[in-house]
Amino acid sequence: MPSGSLPVTLRLTGRRVLVVGGGRVATKRVRAFLDAGADVVVVSPEASEPIAALAASGELVWHARGYTTSDVDGAWLVQTATGSAVDDQVAADAEERRIWCFKGGDPEAATAWMPAVARADDVTVSVCGGGDAGRAKRLRDEVALSLDTGGLPLRHRTRHPGGRVALIGGGPGDPDLLSARGRRLLAEADVVVVDRLAPLAVLDKLDPDVEVVDVGKHPDHHPVPQEEINQILIEHARTGKVVARLKGGDPYVFGRGGEERLACEAAGVPVEVVPGVTSAISVPAAAGIPVTHRGVAASFSVVTGHDQLAQLPVGGDHTIVMLMGVRRLATTTAELIAAGHSPDTPVAVVERGYAPDQRVTVGTLADIAEKAAAVGATSPAVTVIGDVVPLSPHWP
Repeated sequence: MPSGSLPVTLRLTGRRVLVVGGGRVATKRVRAFLDAGADVVVVSPEASEPIAALAASGELVWHARGYTTSDVDGAWLVQTATGSAVDDQVAADAEERRIWCFKGGDPEAATAWMPAVARADDVTVSVCGGGDAGRAKRLRDEVALSLDTGGLPLRHRTRHPGGRVALIGGGPGDPDLLSARGRRLLAEADVVVVDRLAPLAVLDKLDPDVEVVDVGKHPDHHPVPQEEINQILIEHARTGKVVARLKGGDPYVFGRGGEERLACEAAGVPVEVVPGVTSAISVPAAAGIPVTHRGVAASFSVVTGHDQLAQLPVGGDHTIVMLMGVRRLATTTAELIAAGHSPDTPVAVVERGYAPDQRVTVGTLADIAEKAAAVGATSPAVTVIGDVVPLSPHWP
């Protein structure tokens, strides 16, 4: 920070700001002052179309004439933007009256500098580049990116804006596949209610005082019933906390996110749903398998291993993606063959998609259960059935 300067935040609502000039710089600053709630007065013989339109709508006052010294009277802040000697006169008049002045194109002669600003919800970060506007903007953009992606802490420490719940799809488990919106909401959270298949590595970046509630479910073992999970979300939100419900995949693809949203809404708790990269598509992709492919498959179904499978379209040109079914693989493949699917239909079982120990086992409906059992395949795993499977580099 340059010697002799002090960063401050000005509260301009209802206070007069004078802008002398009507061109590009003036237009940009006018918008910023109006956004801050200022009572804006523009003095310039000519003005840009946006300024003229704002004046016509009554959002600011435009005096279509040259500057006079009395124009600065009553102003709390002044912006010069004529690009001429008029700027010097305005700055001198403001100095004499002890009014802070932004001086367009001449920061060294100004008594105030306009920062580059990044905002996230009710957080405002101002960046001063030592009078170098371009430098400040580049720094501001990096700060804004960190705010948007949850790289900077956004939690309220002294007050809360009101309890709320965010149902966040965490993707297939790789933290890099968590959306920027999801990361940002996690950075704001006071409580994180997490599933077993969520990207658990992101929990390491939470503040130490963030409460983490593990409600993870295992095959045939649900230690925390769904109704209790719903109540956990509601009770924490009702205490004024920001609650992040971090789930694997997408909340609305076999994630019971719809039930949680409806429960929160019924309890009067604000809730937001953040889509995630569903494992039904991303895990096959991790094994090099597209669920659709031109000339091979034009449609696909996503099912669980517990569903009735006889109604699914028969034929390798319709891809079947099966979640949560590796333990019933022998039963499932037998049901599909009995329903008319060819025993020679290609199948892949993809375990722990995107993890360092990801494993892919391939075969056909006739032998995949035996092959998966031979390697000890376990959940989490996604099974892909159809003619797209041989597109994978894992196919022999």
